[in-house]
Amino acid sequence: MRRLRHHAPVLALLLVTAVWGWTFVVVRDAVHDYPVLPFLALRFAVASLCLTPAVLRSRQGAAAGMVPGVALAAGYLAQTAGLQYTTASKAGLLTGLFVVLTPVLGVIVWRRAPGRPTLVAVVGALAGTALLVLPGAAGHGGQETAGDALEVLTAFSFSIHILLLSWLAPRSNAARLAWAQMVVAAGLFSLATLTAGQFRPPGPSVWLALVITGVLASALAFWAQTAAQQRISASRTAVILAAEPAFAAFFGVVLAGDRYGLVQALGAGLILVAIGYHEWASVPPPAPGSADSEPIPRVAGTGQA
Repeated sequence: MRRLRHHAPVLALLLVTAVWGWTFVVVRDAVHDYPVLPFLALRFAVASLCLTPAVLRSRQGAAAGMVPGVALAAGYLAQTAGLQYTTASKAGLLTGLFVVLTPVLGVIVWRRAPGRPTLVAVVGALAGTALLVLPGAAGHGGQETAGDALEVLTAFSFSIHILLLSWLAPRSNAARLAWAQMVVAAGLFSLATLTAGQFRPPGPSVWLALVITGVLASALAFWAQTAAQQRISASRTAVILAAEPAFAAFFGVVLAGDRYGLVQALGAGLILVAIGYHEWASVPPPAPGSADSEPIPRVAGTGQA
């Protein structure tokens, strides 16, 4: 039982990555029929409603979720907009760059030089990215290049989001912190939708995508991620979430019929190898009495309730 509790955050995050990998296909199909901004506004509104019962007694401490909520919204705006122009599997692979970007950006936060596994993984992932988005590759055009660039921007946003949660989650209530992020994202996207005048009633297929992404891939997934980051560090979280691009590539090929040319396939392989190597080589053994050897920062003023 103790061993199960020790590995519970890892298992929860792996389940989250499988859901996220699957929803690349779901979202790509939905935004072909419905505008991006209202889709995201409704998605995070659904997620907020799902988490509201968990915070009805008190929303104290929810303000801590405002800043990561902005980072989350920026990431999903770039990711969902990019899915209009690139394939689901490629979007998942490029978004997966957050696995190596998080430790690199963490150098600025923790002020520690990256280890050799991180440096090797970064070089491999960048080389794979260059091959994957190489202009002139099979099926690659100007719009797809724009979509690829948006997915790389997504990776940066999600890296920042993970680092922010590593500071806030250990001393915050997981449900309240997740709820606040969903509310912030829903509010920002609703304001943008009204400003752009893009709202229109979604059809049945879009509503199905909204329920899947709002309940499973947003409310439950980010609650699970926030709870997991109460016990494990930002770098370890990013490494565990390395499974997401693999799931995205799998579902993209199986469900959406995505195909790669030889050069793009080599690039995709390099990204997955770099991420897998980083996971295998860079995670230290747990320190005595903790779930992770990297200290999890504490933030004054975010009391556990």
